[in-house]
Amino acid sequence: MRLFPGTLNVRLNAAFDLPKERIWLEAEEYGGTVSVNIVPCTIFGRKAIILRTDKNDTGEGVHPREVVEVATDIYLRD
Repeated sequence: MRLFPGTLNVRLNAAFDLPKERIWLEAEEYGGTVSVNIVPCTIFGRKAIILRTDKNDTGEGVHPREVVEVATDIYLRD
């Protein structure tokens, strides 16, 4: 799946716990600066992923655990 540049941050009513079945990438593996967890999902019937950095997962990042970042192949902010 080719992702549209950018993500949509969605605030949930409760903290999102990462499932045990997820993909974990170290920053060096994808050329980034932080390690990230990837959880497959769907949005509007489209394949998508939830992204969460390790720091956000422990509550030490810029987003609280109630916020998930969603990425897919289309622009979601409209």
